[in-house]
Amino acid sequence: MAIVLFGATGYTGELTAQAMVERGIAPVLAARSRDKLDALAARLGGGLETRVADVSDRSSVHALVRRGDVLVSTVGPFARWGEPAVTAAIAAGAHYLDSTGETPFIREIFEHYGPGAEAAGCALLTALGYDWVPGNLAGALALRDAGPDAVRVDVGYFMTGKFGLDAVSGGTRASAAGVMVEPSFAWRGGRLVAERGAARLGSFAAGGGHGARQGISVGGSEHIALPRVHAGLREVNVYLGGPGPRAMQGASAAIAALGRIPGVRGGMGALAAKAIKGSTGGPDAAARSRTGSLVLAEARSAAGDVLARVRLEGANVYEFTGRMLAWAAERAAAGALTGTGALGPVDGFGLDELERGVADSGISRVA
Repeated sequence: MAIVLFGATGYTGELTAQAMVERGIAPVLAARSRDKLDALAARLGGGLETRVADVSDRSSVHALVRRGDVLVSTVGPFARWGEPAVTAAIAAGAHYLDSTGETPFIREIFEHYGPGAEAAGCALLTALGYDWVPGNLAGALALRDAGPDAVRVDVGYFMTGKFGLDAVSGGTRASAAGVMVEPSFAWRGGRLVAERGAARLGSFAAGGGHGARQGISVGGSEHIALPRVHAGLREVNVYLGGPGPRAMQGASAAIAALGRIPGVRGGMGALAAKAIKGSTGGPDAAARSRTGSLVLAEARSAAGDVLARVRLEGANVYEFTGRMLAWAAERAAAGALTGTGALGPVDGFGLDELERGVADSGISRVA
């Protein structure tokens, strides 16, 4: 049984490879450049197996895994390049994990690829980094604390510390650009409905000296995964903090209006893809050390009363993603997954096990 890291030489891929080696895992490093693979293997101490694979050559991706292996993909933007790794895992009967935060791709994993994975006896765990594991955990903890009267959960993601443009990777910018021109979704009235990104603003009383926080609504895996683990959940809201949330909401509305003009949406997507490339690096260790993460969740009753609050705090978002993927790959290889098909973080590992894994990866519950 092997743990294969596809996209190992990219920014998130290298952080994940480092985290794997720190855990004592010897991953198979896969990417399209032999020279970059050899250099990465040398930096990690040597002795790691490497394989060349490129999404433009499906056979090379399918050759990476066999039944029972674990395939971790950090090859984004996933809407453009993610599909070959998913189909390779299903064809082989290998477990699949990825680092995406892209709403359309997440939905495709659950709705389109999940049944095939279940038939093949393997599991698909998408969005298994900072996007969107901590919010799944915080939301599930709040719902458990609140009990059966909870029908709504609000989740908020916020960065802490000192950050600017150097705090965001090229892959994150590419993914965000693609999502801005694609339809999003939310859980409303007990069902998944279409909703543009930034349609709503959400506010949280963060506590712990953080003051009030505000973010724009986004589509995350929480909308699909949390209703699976809490019967009667009617509404899920996920918000992402950042500079100028009202301005971002206005920009989203303008993009949505333009996208309704025939032929314009495709042009915007092509322009975004051309302007913002994928793996162009990201914040270095010094920049990462200046930022941390704050994840909030509130469970509410049908009357809107807050029944429970949860606050998680901890590591830089990129370092958390690498560590989380490493932890999850190790657990999947050890047979710790609780089912097959497309799984959310909670129903994939169980709430208590997930809380331990998230803490081990650098983010812990503080309230």
